[in-house]
Order: sequence, then C-alpha cells, then structure tokens
Amino acid sequence: MDNDWIIYVIGFAAQILFSSRMIMQWVLSEKQKKVLTPVLFWELSLLASILLFIYGYFRNDFAIMLGQSLTYFIYIRNLYFQGQWQKISGFFRAILLAFPVLIVVYSNFDNVSNLQQIFDNEDIPLWLMVLGSIAQLVFTLRFVYQWLYSEKRKKSSLPLGFWWLSLAGACLVLIYAIFRRDPVLLIGHLFGALMYSRNIIIHLNENRE
Repeated sequence: MDNDWIIYVIGFAAQILFSSRMIMQWVLSEKQKKVLTPVLFWELSLLASILLFIYGYFRNDFAIMLGQSLTYFIYIRNLYFQGQWQKISGFFRAILLAFPVLIVVYSNFDNVSNLQQIFDNEDIPLWLMVLGSIAQLVFTLRFVYQWLYSEKRKKSSLPLGFWWLSLAGACLVLIYAIFRRDPVLLIGHLFGALMYSRNIIIHLNENRE
C-alpha cells in the first residue's frame, strides 16, 4: 500500500503523455484546418505505452496490459513510416521491441507479482475483466484500422474511422474505469473523449470544404 502513490504517479505520467500527444495533434490540426499526424504523436504514444504497461503490471490489470500490448508495435510501425524508427540505434530498437516480452517473462519469475495474480486479482471479478478486455479491444481496433489504412497508403495517417473507434472505445473504457475505481483511466479517457470528438468535427468540416 505504501507504494501505491508511486504506481499512480507512473499511471498519471503515462496519461499526461497520452494527453500531451492529443493536445499537440489537436492544436496543429486546428491551425491547418485538417487532421495532421505529427512524428511527435507517435513518439509520445510509444513512451506513454511503456509507462502504462508498467502501471497495468503493478496494478495486476490484464485489460490495461492487453490494450498496450496490441498498440505498442503499431506505434513503432508508424514511426517507421515517418522515417524516425530507422534513426534509433539498433541497440535501443532491440530493447524497445523486446520490452513487452521481457515484462511477461519477468512476471513468471517474480514471486510477488506474477501472471497468476493478474488473472486471480480479487479486486477485478471475471465479468469486470471481460468488460475491460472488450473495452480495450474496441479501443485498440482504432490503431489496427489506422495501421491497415496507413499500410495501404504507405503513409502514416489518422483517418476519420480512427476517431470514431477512439470515441467508442474511450466510452467503454470509461465505464470500466468507473467500476474499477481507477482515476488514471477515468481522467485520461474523459479528456481523450473530448479530443476525439473535436477531431471528428475537424474531419467532417474538412470533407465539406
């Protein structure tokens, strides 16, 4: 319990980074009157994903770890599209690629926090874990859609469908956060829902013009 504040600091730091990427992307898009995909968006996403993955691990929260595992490599792929991934040294690229696997392997050898605790967490009943996992899957679909869209065009883009899926996923995660009593998820996704809604409006206005 004494270390709870450290865990929450990690979680809020992740959400601050996620929110920062959205604010930066939103401000740039507002100026250009069209939805932009800056490199910093993906750099902040990757860093925030690492922190939130760690937060989910210490909270024994399978839903959070699942969501970050699915989007982590899509962030890397978008950095590749924008030519930034290739600029990172091979050593750090190897560490970044291995990070999720290393966490899972470590959890198997840690006598205090292991995979069994994650699935047997008495604070998260089965129905809530299912709800959280579904919410994270829907939320993750936005990046799967974005990745396929970008692969087809060989260019990193944030299409309209990405924002609709983001909004739907955020609403589901908010429901999970309320039942889970998780302030990190609640504050982060409440703010995110506002940003997603604004990007939808920008997209629709851009299409009209």
